[in-house]
Formats: sequence, structure tokens, C-alpha cells
Amino acid sequence: MSASEYKADRPPPRIAAPLLSWYRRHARRLPWRTPPGGGSADPYPVWLSEIMLQQTTVATVGPYFARVMERWPTVESLARAPREDVLSLWAGLGYYARARNMHRCAQIVSDELNGRFPDNESDLKALPGIGPYTAAAIAAIAFGRKATVVDGNVERVVARLCALEEPLPSVKPKLRELAAEMTPDETPGDYAQAMMDLGATVCLPRNPKCLLCPLEEVCMAHAAGIETRLPRKAPKAARPTRYAVAFYITRPDGALLLRRRPDQGMLGGMMEVPSTPWRETPWDEAEARAVAPVELDWRPLPGIVRHGFTHFHFEVTTWAGLHGGYGVRDDGRWVLPDALGDEALPTVMRKIIRHGLTADAGA
Repeated sequence: MSASEYKADRPPPRIAAPLLSWYRRHARRLPWRTPPGGGSADPYPVWLSEIMLQQTTVATVGPYFARVMERWPTVESLARAPREDVLSLWAGLGYYARARNMHRCAQIVSDELNGRFPDNESDLKALPGIGPYTAAAIAAIAFGRKATVVDGNVERVVARLCALEEPLPSVKPKLRELAAEMTPDETPGDYAQAMMDLGATVCLPRNPKCLLCPLEEVCMAHAAGIETRLPRKAPKAARPTRYAVAFYITRPDGALLLRRRPDQGMLGGMMEVPSTPWRETPWDEAEARAVAPVELDWRPLPGIVRHGFTHFHFEVTTWAGLHGGYGVRDDGRWVLPDALGDEALPTVMRKIIRHGLTADAGA
């Protein structure tokens, strides 16, 4: 049956067989993945990889995944690890609530569930950091449960197969409904990973490789010549800008003053260069001095540190000050430059520190 012979907005028939045949030949080799036809996988690396892959690319996750598995090869060893060590290893991967939830989830699985992950979506979703997509992926890949696994790649494949022209995000419920209808009873883990791989390597956002696609003949968008226009996306709202002043405080021996951010909120539990609150209007000198952690002879550093978060742009002005090394608040900690790499510093803080080190070197 060709794409022109079935109704729009309905799933094409019998896609599992050609898709799985293609997957057996072309599956990506990933360190957390069982080869096609290998059956259910170890739930620990499946869970770990799915948590790390949230909002992050495979290429970025690979080295982090390898380091975690080398240091904490079991869920029990991860549960016993100090949270600061977990956050430090995670630094640079972004979306830091994932790391805190990952550590807490490992503790619950280890201490309350005898080291065994639940084998169904409902119980998996009760664990920290596991939402509907992650629960479905673990259930399908690690336990062979029939589950509808829908990430961004799968959304794109389904939207094109069914020629859905309603824009994201409003079309998401429809995409999930159609994806559920397509999911076969057999080999759900291989099928889920095949759909992900098809979206990641063939059904690409801008230049889909339709001639290489095992589902080309049943793809309604391809038949209509609109595959590159789907899925449609609603216009994004402009991201606001937030501003802060960072206080780059050093001792005569070169140590830098850091402090830990509160567990709740942006970059929770991570280390930071002390700063003003982040707000939507720039800070004047009097306002910034009023909230500085200590009184020093401040020296504004030239330039601005810019960083992009998901929902806002961030611009940071940096003030440098030399401190005698005494009388800092209890939440502060002095760290020598050679030890900064061991700290749980998010990317934006590493940018601020590089800015401070560069300015100091040129002073």
C-alpha cells in the first residue's frame, strides 16, 4: 500500500517489519545499547543514559556516560557516592536538576527497592527524574514491555509519516496517539530504538535522506513533497535577558572564593562565583555593592560574560577584589586554581572564572 492509499492523520500500516529490518543493519553502536535482537538490556545503563540524554545530544553524553560507568558501575555504587562528587562529574552537561534527581533515584532503588528498577511505566514514573518518556524507554528497552516511546526524533518521524500539519507543541497529544497505534507487540525495545535512530540519522530536521528511508513508500509527507516543512512549529516567544554582577574574589595565594547555590532553583547544589541575584534589569554600582558578600576595593573587569539558558539570555558583569582570606561567610570556600577542575561548576561559572583569570593575567 502506497502513501496515497491511506487516510491522512492515520498511521501507515505495517511499518514495524521494514523498520526493524533496517535497524538490524544500520543501528547506531552506543555504549549503553544492546545490539539489535539482543533482548532486554541491563536497566542501570539504560536508565543512566536516558537521564543524561534528556535535552542533550548523544555526542555530548558519550564521554560523561563512560566516566559515570567507570566510577560507579552499579546503581548501588552511585547511590553511595557523595552528591558533590556526582555534581562535579556532571558539571558542563547542563540541566543540573537531572544530576540531583539521578542521585536520589539511585538511592531509592538501592535502599528501598533492593537494587532493582521497577519493570513497568507506572512504578518507574514514581521515581525522581523519570517522566513519561523516560519511563516508557526504560520499560521497553530494559524490560521488553510494550510502551510508546516518543522523543523529538520520533515526533518528527510520526509527523511526516502521517503528514500532520498542526504545529508543535499543540500536536504532541496527536503524535503520541499515532505513535501508540504504530508500536508493535513484539520487540518493543528494538522498535523504540529503531524509531529514534531513523529520526537521528535519516529523517533529519532539514535535509531528510528519504532515498535511504525504509518507510519512504508509506510516508505521506514525502508523497506530498512537504517532508522538509514538517513538523511545523509555532513561533517561539523572544527570550528575555537577565543580568547579574559576579564577585571574583581572590586571596594573595591565588585561591578563588566559591560558594554553593541553594538546592532549589537554577543550578541547584552547584558551586558558583558569588553574585548578585539574577534579574531582568541591569545593576547599578550602589545596588551591587549593597549585596556584595564582603566589602572590598572592587575593580570592574572589562567585557561582559554572556550565556544562553533555555528560557533566557544571561549577561554578567564581573567585579574583581583581593581578600585577605579571613572573615568570609560560612557558605564560602577558597579553591586554588589547580583544584577548580574538581569542583561542580556549571558552564556559566566556568566562563566567569575564565574571564577573571584572563583579565587578571592581562592586568
